[in-house]
Amino acid sequence: MTKLSVNINKIATLRNARGGNVPDLLKVAADIQKFGGQGITIHPRPDERHIRYQDARDLKAIVYTEYNIEGNPQHNFIDLVLECKPTQVTLVPDAIGAITSSAGWDTIKNQEYLTEVIQEFQRNGIRTSIFVDPVLEIIEGAKKTGTDRIELYTEAFAHQYDLGNKNGIDPYVKAAELANELGLGINAGHDLSLDNIQFFKQNIPGLLEVSIGHALISEALYLGLDNVVNMYLNKLK
Repeated sequence: MTKLSVNINKIATLRNARGGNVPDLLKVAADIQKFGGQGITIHPRPDERHIRYQDARDLKAIVYTEYNIEGNPQHNFIDLVLECKPTQVTLVPDAIGAITSSAGWDTIKNQEYLTEVIQEFQRNGIRTSIFVDPVLEIIEGAKKTGTDRIELYTEAFAHQYDLGNKNGIDPYVKAAELANELGLGINAGHDLSLDNIQFFKQNIPGLLEVSIGHALISEALYLGLDNVVNMYLNKLK
C-alpha cells in the first residue's frame, strides 16, 4: 500500500489569516494521524507565511507517523531540519516568494550541491528525497547525488488528466521504471486529488508515498477531514 502523507500548510495559512491559533495546527496533525494518515508533511518557507519554523519544532513532539519536512536547502532550512530530525527531508528548489513549487531539480547542474546536502542529512539519520520532473536524465542525475528517494512532481500529470488525456501518465511510468532499476524509492506529489490519485497509483510501479495537501484540505471542507483521509487511503490500497 502506498502511504498517505498529509501536507498541512493550508491549515497554517488559515490560522495565520486571523492570528491566534484557530485552527490549531497541532490538533489537526494529531487528528489526521488518528483518522489513519500515515504521515505529516510541512513545507516551511523563509517568510513563514504559512508554516512557521516553530511549528516544525512543535510538530516533532506529536507526529508519531512519518514526519516529512520539505523545502529549499538554504542554511536556515538545513539547520531547522537537523534540529527537528524528521523521518524524511524532501529538497525542493522553490524560489523565495513563490506561491507554490513549480519545477523539480536540475540534478545534473546541481549535483555537487545536492550531494553535499544529502550526505549531511544522511549522516544525521534523516532519509532524503529530492523533487524532480519525470525526465530520465534527471532521474539518473538524482541517483548520482546519493538520495534515498525521489518525489515525482505531478502537476503536469494532473493537468493532462483534468483535460481527459490519460497518456499524461506515460512519462511518470517511464521515470518510475528507471527509478526502480536504479534502486531509488519513489514518492509523488503536487495537484494529486481524489479524482486522479487512484489512476496514478495503479500505473506507477513501486510508489511508496504521496504527499497531498491543497486538494485534500479543500475536499475536507465539504466532506470532512476524517472522511477524506479514509477516502484517500482506500484509493491507495
